[in-house]
Amino acid sequence: MRGIFGSSEGTRTSRGADAARVARHSSGWKELLKHLKTKESLRILDIGPTSSTNINYITSLGHSIYMANLVEEAAKPEWIIPAPDGETAFDVEHFLATNLNFTGRNFDIVLLWDTADYLPEPLVAPVFSRIHEVMEPGGLMLCFFHATPDPGANFSRYHLTDTEVVEMQRAGNFALHHIYSNRKIENLLSQFSTYRFFLAKDSLREVIVTR
Repeated sequence: MRGIFGSSEGTRTSRGADAARVARHSSGWKELLKHLKTKESLRILDIGPTSSTNINYITSLGHSIYMANLVEEAAKPEWIIPAPDGETAFDVEHFLATNLNFTGRNFDIVLLWDTADYLPEPLVAPVFSRIHEVMEPGGLMLCFFHATPDPGANFSRYHLTDTEVVEMQRAGNFALHHIYSNRKIENLLSQFSTYRFFLAKDSLREVIVTR
């Protein structure tokens, strides 16, 4: 987990930094970009592999950015603990306290990308609840969800641009754990005020969520 507020110094990229970038039209990013360009001094939480492109772009607009790579962190064995029945369990509270503890900071925009599709099941609902807690009222979140099973799906770093395009870049070999129906997505977002689905030509659904 790394926090960067108003600076791009000391940036270090994750695995897959040399992979090719693939341009993808994003209606959700188009909407958020309008918001970013009409507001001042927003706090953005980018949940994904570190992107120096995103850090430089967001700070150039006068906003601050904080980054947390939940998928890579969740894959570490340290979060698995013995359960009373002899099985194992995921230490959800410890994970949230370590990776989504922002010491009182709240956020105006969250870029969740397709993180939820790659998280272990015990983490999914608690992560959405914690994000809800740390967003400002009226804050916006951009979520991607895979609409169909795709054996070739790659966990990606998403790079922002000054257009309605985001650039996808392979960032690791993490398994796609979930394919959510619209109803399941709505259930995950039940704490939020409103949400709006965007149609896409590929296998990703896009949702803009309002806190």
